[in-house]
Amino acid sequence: MAGSLNYTTSALPSSIPSVAGDSNATVCQDWEQSHHLLFHLANLSLGLGFLIPTTIALHMIFLRLLLMTGCSLFIAWATLYRCTLDVMVWNVVFLLVNFMHFFFLLYKRRPIKIDRELKSLYKRMFEPLHVREALFQRLTGQFCTIQTLKKGQVYAAEDKTSVDERLSILLKGKMKVSYRGHFLHNIYTNAFIDSPEFRSTQMNRGERFQVTITAEENCKLLCWSRERLTYFLESESFLSEVFRYLIGKDITNKLYSLNDPTLSDKAVKKMDRQPSLCSQLSMMQMRNSMASTSDTDDVLNQILRGGSTGSSLQKNPLTKASTTMKPIEEGMEDDVFETESPTTSQNISRTPREDM
Repeated sequence: MAGSLNYTTSALPSSIPSVAGDSNATVCQDWEQSHHLLFHLANLSLGLGFLIPTTIALHMIFLRLLLMTGCSLFIAWATLYRCTLDVMVWNVVFLLVNFMHFFFLLYKRRPIKIDRELKSLYKRMFEPLHVREALFQRLTGQFCTIQTLKKGQVYAAEDKTSVDERLSILLKGKMKVSYRGHFLHNIYTNAFIDSPEFRSTQMNRGERFQVTITAEENCKLLCWSRERLTYFLESESFLSEVFRYLIGKDITNKLYSLNDPTLSDKAVKKMDRQPSLCSQLSMMQMRNSMASTSDTDDVLNQILRGGSTGSSLQKNPLTKASTTMKPIEEGMEDDVFETESPTTSQNISRTPREDM
């Protein structure tokens, strides 16, 4: 026992100096001289690149430029003054990677050449809503076609042409919308042709036009396949909101044209009002609900005399209610504005006291 105790106690002092000696070996005794100026310039370039704020429009391009500058200085320093192959190889790899990113960023910012026939459409409708040229080119370059109609040709015939096929914008010319031979309104350049049908039949397929749309001049149209356009807008949320606004605004302009069919092209261009749900519903009533009424000629005459579409349909006693929409009961509507009875007010005043 004693011998073993002496052995352990004698071993401890001998182990302590060895640990102390190892720790002293890791401490730097003599500092080397500072590196060449190229080394410091390379690190300064990298630091400036990482300090560029993201609020600058071209911050990614500036970042890649400074990273490439830093890697080039490191390559020069490692080759000329240190002769270290590994440092040079790693910085060559980093330089190539950053150069590829830099070239890709420049390619994305290249000027997009929009077709001459579509340039006025982009300037008028999409550029004010901050749609980039590259996104507009994707929208118009994949699944749309430019078609022409001669004067007198029919774009859509009532009760014959399906509304599920396409969505079109008039690029050039003038078109007329009529119902059973009665003139409703005109369609001018840079306006949707079938926006009411597109909005009102988004949930119901298989419907047909309730109006006839005829070319009054030689017209040029930009036509999208409706199904492919819908799929594309589902993947582009920003562009989907842009289309929703443009179609709503176009429906509003058509509604004002209905109330005043004598509006000229210049007057229509000045109507930049925000689309409302009321105006969209009124337009849908005009184009789609008149066909389901028992006496559509009377409704049409009221519209042509200058009355509001929604009010004329409501005031006409011969207009039948839609089979799919249930009318609101008067009792349910009156309950909202019904004055409180004395008994009701007493019950309300008693309730907090009883709870106390």
